[in-house]
Amino acid sequence: MNKRICTILSLLFSLLIVIGTFPVTGLAITDAHSQKGQPKNRQLSYDAYKEVDVGKDGMVATAHPLASEIGAEVLKKGGNAIDASVAIQFALNVTEPMMSGIGGGGFMMVHDGKTKKITIINSRERAPQGARPDMFLDEKGVPIPFEKRYTTGNAVGVPGTLKGLENALKLWGTRPMKELISPSIQLAEKGFPIDSVLAKSIEDNKAVLANTDAKKVFLPNGKPLKEGDRLVQKDLAKTFKLIRSSGSGVFYKGEIGKAIAKVVQNKGGTMTEQDLARYQVTKDQPIWGSYQGYDIATMPPPSSGGVFMLQMLKILDEFNLSQYPVRSPQKYHLLAEAMHLAYADRAAYAGDPEFVEVPVKGLLNPEYIKKRQQLISINQMNTDVKAGDPWKYENKQSSKNTVKQPDDRKIGETTHFTVADKWGNVVSYTTTIEQVFGSGIIVPGYGIMLNNELTDFDAIPGGANEVQPNKRPLSSMTPTIVYKDGKPVLTVGSPGGPTIITSVMQTILNIAEYKMGTKLAVEEPRIYSNSVNSYRYEEGIPAETLAQLKEMGHNFGPSTVDIGNVQSIEINYNRGYFKGVADSSRNGAAIGVTLKEKRYKHK
Repeated sequence: MNKRICTILSLLFSLLIVIGTFPVTGLAITDAHSQKGQPKNRQLSYDAYKEVDVGKDGMVATAHPLASEIGAEVLKKGGNAIDASVAIQFALNVTEPMMSGIGGGGFMMVHDGKTKKITIINSRERAPQGARPDMFLDEKGVPIPFEKRYTTGNAVGVPGTLKGLENALKLWGTRPMKELISPSIQLAEKGFPIDSVLAKSIEDNKAVLANTDAKKVFLPNGKPLKEGDRLVQKDLAKTFKLIRSSGSGVFYKGEIGKAIAKVVQNKGGTMTEQDLARYQVTKDQPIWGSYQGYDIATMPPPSSGGVFMLQMLKILDEFNLSQYPVRSPQKYHLLAEAMHLAYADRAAYAGDPEFVEVPVKGLLNPEYIKKRQQLISINQMNTDVKAGDPWKYENKQSSKNTVKQPDDRKIGETTHFTVADKWGNVVSYTTTIEQVFGSGIIVPGYGIMLNNELTDFDAIPGGANEVQPNKRPLSSMTPTIVYKDGKPVLTVGSPGGPTIITSVMQTILNIAEYKMGTKLAVEEPRIYSNSVNSYRYEEGIPAETLAQLKEMGHNFGPSTVDIGNVQSIEINYNRGYFKGVADSSRNGAAIGVTLKEKRYKHK
């Protein structure tokens, strides 16, 4: 799908309409309060939804309109942002079965409106007890090609999403799970028209789906479902009904768990019913950073996202980036150089803190940041990028373990959504099954697509991110909440595997450094480069800019690709409204909630 289809005239026209009605004082300047021009292949029935919306009493922004509708309905009926998030995750399991669901895991970041505290429900998948450091090597000790290793049972981590949803409701919810799951039961049972994103995902992954019972759902009669076809998921509806009546126990200690363990073992994995029974989420605290007057709460390890997103912002902070035009070669050069440094450190030091010590303080130490900044020249690319030594800034001896890994891993996809309510609760939630359709393995009779998260571990052991039993693989998911004067003013997050980190970073940079409105910040062309040999970029970057970047040594290729899919909510306290933004790279929708009745106290 072509992401950059909105013309300058339409943006300016929409901007003129909105400025008088909804001036933004909490965040930079305002932007277009209207849907972008539609991609040519967007299904007509989804055209009524907006990518930007406002609401006085709540906001939902997700990558699928039907999920946004379900979440908004929860808010309208008096549920809070956490209730709505639980309902949305179940809905996305139905409408985006290739991106997330109860067969996977995720990070739910919650700002509690009552206590003003922020907590993360960490439902990242774990390796089963039978996992071993060398399980992705063949009999000769050579890494199994990614195309093969991600579709085996060894790729499947113990799922955490359902347990995470249950824990979130216990902490903050006001509605029972059986109520919040019901709309998705109906959606799975009766079906819905497939949009362009799901249709393309089925077509692109038909070979993988054809190897499991997933073919019965997505390839009826051996042919991929097309845009506009109705997707019915009877087995998934059955599973949701079991959860509605019996809770998460039926998944982790009951018949669903037995079915999961059986299919994983049949596909060569080691997961047992005991692995599922022992699974527990953790409650984590965010790491904090600052940039251009904003305070940023983001993900700690085992996500690498927050640490290295903050590191890149800190590295860039001294370069006065906005002195260069937003699409200038200097700006993209500096972005790429900061990315190269951060991803070199990521490869050396990032892992699950339950198993390895991660030098978070050192990586973000101001003196260490200065050392890294000195490796950047404004005129030419650094061709010899290596990890630094952050341990000395924690007064500890260096313990760098960099093990060169095969460069054959496909960039995964997932989904991010965000919700805010009138009681001050704010949720930023990234949730995943890793690759599109995860491992491609569906649980027969239960309709659950299983993740391939264990391929996020290193294939070659020896580093901080090697496979170990019960360990959580390194993640890039970066749900983030941005604060101003102690109040949350912006949520940001994205899918996109390792590109997530740079998508979130560039969105914040566009708002804080270039003073863009939220929608324009989300749509501004992004780049991604994790090394001097790997470059991606989106449509909209001028040809002359790319030419100058190549002269500096950056190898941006001939074709563009969409990077990420940012969902965001802006909170304006002066005017008392929320603005939601959905990225145009999918058929997402922002839906604002404005209730006529008088506001009432939260129970």
